[in-house]
Amino acid sequence: MIHRYGLRGKLCHAPCAPRAYGEVDAGIGPRPWESALDLFTLPDFDDHEQVVFGYDRPSGLRAVVAIHSTALGPAAGGCRMWPYPSSEEALTDALRLSRGMSYKNAMAELDLGGGKAVILGEARTEKTPELFQAFGRLVESLGGRYITAEDVGTTTGDMQQVAAATGFVSGLARGAGEVGGDPGPQTALGVFFGIQAAVRFQLGRALEGLTVAVQGLGGVGHPLCRLLAADGARLKVADARRERAEQVCEELGATLVDTETIFDEAADVFAPCALGAVLNEHTIARLRARVVAGAANNQLAAAADGEALMKAGILYAPDYVINAGGIINVAHEYRGGASRAEVRAAIEKIPERLTLIFERARREARPTSEVADRMARERLQAARRG
Repeated sequence: MIHRYGLRGKLCHAPCAPRAYGEVDAGIGPRPWESALDLFTLPDFDDHEQVVFGYDRPSGLRAVVAIHSTALGPAAGGCRMWPYPSSEEALTDALRLSRGMSYKNAMAELDLGGGKAVILGEARTEKTPELFQAFGRLVESLGGRYITAEDVGTTTGDMQQVAAATGFVSGLARGAGEVGGDPGPQTALGVFFGIQAAVRFQLGRALEGLTVAVQGLGGVGHPLCRLLAADGARLKVADARRERAEQVCEELGATLVDTETIFDEAADVFAPCALGAVLNEHTIARLRARVVAGAANNQLAAAADGEALMKAGILYAPDYVINAGGIINVAHEYRGGASRAEVRAAIEKIPERLTLIFERARREARPTSEVADRMARERLQAARRG
């Protein structure tokens, strides 16, 4: 049987011929997914266990949920809302991000698998409670195989609407002193610790007096800048929304730079904290930093870009290792019973993991991205065998 997400957010069942490894669920009614995509031959399909397409006409929901692995536990990963130009680009993003979540959760030693959801839409103009409630019904239909939370374009308020339809959601607003709420500051904290570790390893010194170029000043980039400034770093900042960058400059004395030229700026550290795939053969050649360490997911446009960074003498902190603070917070919130001190202690392990990767990469003369991928896959394979 294959589950199909119905027009009014209800589940119906229809027989389906067996598919290759992984299930593909499609919406009923006018199907925005009928673009003859062959999921199983896409470059970013990586033995994903399940890919679900959700469509709800009344609310306008068009969503993809990709479950990469449940070897370590239920797949966990945020819900991103973005105006993708096509359903194929949305699917590609979901596939890449969900695999990254498997690796992230494995490297963070969490009992969670990897998944991700994307909603096609403009977050600033197309959000409604009905849309997120419909998304909640889609999550509920998966029976706990996927746990959602906020991500780019979504907020804790949106997750409250999702929670009206499912309990498989985290990142909810909590009372004072409780673990939960916006995971962005915890992601920023982990990235900050990771930058300190990368700078110590590559440059042999502390952050004070160094220049960090931060690309993206949203829910992670902005609090990261506060931490960096408090530690004595000089900041160069850029954001697609200029008013955000101007606010950070006024608050922290940062230097405003253009989003298109930030790669060319003289800096010791480049911290990508916006969308992914910003590191490619063109941008890497322009970098003047000796360390790349930031919060964005899927920073490398292609696997070969990790080797290009290594050859350029640039130390790369693998994104899904350094930016794990948010999912650590989410995991502790979802499981319950943890204190803020315990969450911080777990986040403080991020520098240790990064340093282990850096040392192994140097010893084996391999890119840090390749070393991290291999370590994550080893943990996933061990879980499957167990």
